[in-house]
Amino acid sequence: MGKNIKVVTLIGTGTMGPRIAARAAVHGQIVRMYDISAEALDAAKESTKSFIDSFSEEGYEKEDTATIFERVSFYTDLAEALQGVDLIVEAVPENLELKKKVFAEFDKLADKDTIIATNSSSIPISRIEGAVERKNKVLNLHFYTTPFGVYAFADIMRGTQTDDETFEAGRDWLEDIGCIPLEVKKECMGFVFNRVWRAIKKDTLKIWGGGYADFQDVDRAWMLFSGMPVGPFGAMDMVGLDVVYDIEMSYYSESQNPDDIPPDALKEKIAKGELGMKTGKGFYDWSDPECFKPDFTKPKKKK
Repeated sequence: MGKNIKVVTLIGTGTMGPRIAARAAVHGQIVRMYDISAEALDAAKESTKSFIDSFSEEGYEKEDTATIFERVSFYTDLAEALQGVDLIVEAVPENLELKKKVFAEFDKLADKDTIIATNSSSIPISRIEGAVERKNKVLNLHFYTTPFGVYAFADIMRGTQTDDETFEAGRDWLEDIGCIPLEVKKECMGFVFNRVWRAIKKDTLKIWGGGYADFQDVDRAWMLFSGMPVGPFGAMDMVGLDVVYDIEMSYYSESQNPDDIPPDALKEKIAKGELGMKTGKGFYDWSDPECFKPDFTKPKKKK
């Protein structure tokens, strides 16, 4: 039987932190959020409230938003944020050395039985675990950015020494917060669905970056074919184009294949601050919340 996880600290308040926090709080968890920046925490408060509202609208929880939000607290002091927690989920930028650095800090400050997980989109925990003593208590727990109202799922993968109790605790926790665990049986870059998603990202970016087609037509084709409410470029905007770029470069660092380098056009958008939903503009202009949706899924009428 795995450890019963009831108190969780999320490290990093960017794209995924508030989403995970809202999901955990809605399902009865005590949630702490940490960021070095007070401004980032203020933004995370608003994002977390918004995501809790979205859950409530979908009927996940009968409690009102204010009651659920009371289970979430915010910290700029790391030692306070880690005191007495069952699980730490790291969601800092996709940089291996940065992740090693923060894991080493967690290892020094957290209780010895606390489980430490990374929400990395591509980096296996085995490459981070050298930074900690508790190599039996580390995991990959990678959450996917899915719209509320659809099934939530997350990858779960062991390190080289992760024990069964830790793995079962992580899997049970995912189920407790309404996520379907996708178990990675053998370590690999990209885990489960991200390997599929990576293949889609790579070629759709090349189609757009090479000038072969407009990104709207790629999204329109995907939405018509799959029935999904958003296409690849809309999804990348939701993730954050800077995050997408870092993930793609992680794959390139692994393969050293020049074909894995994302197009320069993506780097140019990032340099202009066009990072997607979080900055208001990426591939789409997010001042219109319906920007990625369908008039363009309908055939154009001939004049």
